[in-house]
Amino acid sequence: MKIFYIADFFIEDIAGGAEVNDNVLLSLLKEENHKVVRFRAAEVTPKHLALYRKLGFHFLVSNFTQLRSPAMEFLVHDPGSYSIMEHDHKYIRHRDPSRYPEFQVPPAEIINQVFYSNAKNVFAQSALHRDVIRKNLNIEVINLGMSLWSDEQFDILEKNSTSIKSPTHAVLDSSNPTKNTHRNIGFCESKKLPYTKIGSPDYATFIEQLSACEKLVFFPAVLETFNRLLVEAKMLNCKVITSNLNGCISEPWFKDLSGAALINFARKEREGVVEKVVDALGAVKVRQQSQDITVILNAYRRPYNLKMQIEAIRAQTHPPKNIWLWVNAHADNESFDLESLDVDRVFKNDYNWKFYGRFAAALLADTEYIAIYDDDTVPGKQWHSNCLETMKTHEGILGSAGITLKGSRYVQHERCGWPTQNTETTEVDLVGHAWFFKREWLRYLWQEKPTTWDNGEDIQFAFMSKIYGGVRTYCPPHPPDNKELHGSILGNELGIDSKATSNNQETSHVQFFSQRDVCVAAGLEKGWNTVNEVALL
Repeated sequence: MKIFYIADFFIEDIAGGAEVNDNVLLSLLKEENHKVVRFRAAEVTPKHLALYRKLGFHFLVSNFTQLRSPAMEFLVHDPGSYSIMEHDHKYIRHRDPSRYPEFQVPPAEIINQVFYSNAKNVFAQSALHRDVIRKNLNIEVINLGMSLWSDEQFDILEKNSTSIKSPTHAVLDSSNPTKNTHRNIGFCESKKLPYTKIGSPDYATFIEQLSACEKLVFFPAVLETFNRLLVEAKMLNCKVITSNLNGCISEPWFKDLSGAALINFARKEREGVVEKVVDALGAVKVRQQSQDITVILNAYRRPYNLKMQIEAIRAQTHPPKNIWLWVNAHADNESFDLESLDVDRVFKNDYNWKFYGRFAAALLADTEYIAIYDDDTVPGKQWHSNCLETMKTHEGILGSAGITLKGSRYVQHERCGWPTQNTETTEVDLVGHAWFFKREWLRYLWQEKPTTWDNGEDIQFAFMSKIYGGVRTYCPPHPPDNKELHGSILGNELGIDSKATSNNQETSHVQFFSQRDVCVAAGLEKGWNTVNEVALL
């Protein structure tokens, strides 16, 4: 396996718990003949990531506070290409969930959520750490369940595990406020307990200092995700006085093991930790789809169709989680009572954003799927279910009216979907009237500035998704004998009037199709491989 390891610091920079743990992990991976390269987070650029991605590396991100926005965005836009080795709580602004009851962080304090959600794996240090991440981010988390020590460190611990102890309490002498040295000293003084401050930067000396004390007093100021110090104290047969803000306490072995038994257990667990990491990085990630849908409707010149559309959408055999309404400014909808509509959100604009506005609104959705409807489109009650079933066999952008190009001009095309009533799922070049797609594919539409803001969002979405994401476009079955499966059941009745963009007086028929020709040409120039392999003339 090839691993590109990213961290703010490495062991030669600082000997913190994360850096020590990472150093052992990287050494063990190399011993198992995995190819590992290290980069400090501040030095990583999109060029590095693009190069190593081509070489087949998986990105494993440890502490990343110094990772710059372009590099993070590169990773976010390539879901599943990276995993996160979480050492604390970098999804919280101040990185301390212990400020809140039951560690439930207010949504306003959550940061980097998309970065965590798009990771292939998120590794936690303990069961408590896993549970807190999962509670606040609602994502899958893998508990590694043990920190890592080198053979040399284990030998030092083993050598000192039987040391004769003085009746004193060890207190970590640290300038790090999270280690709470002042409070730990205050606890000892208030209880009139003898204490000794320990804190040598040399590991062997530090362990010798700790082993000479009968007990360790440690009350962290924040939720510690594992806490190596407590485990080392138990390995040395010291008793511990602490709180519940330590992840290691949540592990089943913590209470029962100490001394040589704990050292031997931790030695064996190293193999298990490495195996968990390697297996997770190499596994094919199967994400459980929620199948939640956000519907986005459009109000422009036909607001009188909205109630009928909303009723048909609410009546779906697979109803949406949300219905949003995007309103483009026009005199025809100025006096319409939007508040009377059964929708969850209304985007009321004082400008006509034309075709792309509703796709911008879709970026705000947090559902697996998006369904967008033109203002002349009313679906049959099984349309959403039809799309979800089609996704199982033909994952792609789905629509109720498909276009297959026969030449480099848009007018040279064949139609599919409700206009022709196809009985089988059919690949097409683009779809319209009703779209159904995964929210994550919107990044392809917005990856580049559209060819024109005045037309062709359906063309742009199709060719950008196919070129940059390998996402194909299909018309699900529209059988003649079951219109409940159709994405549009009143297309002829509602769509062919003077308010249709293709025939209204604000945009001439010739101008409309000329704009679409330009959009098609833009896609072909970029390498759009159409169903009929159309070439640009």
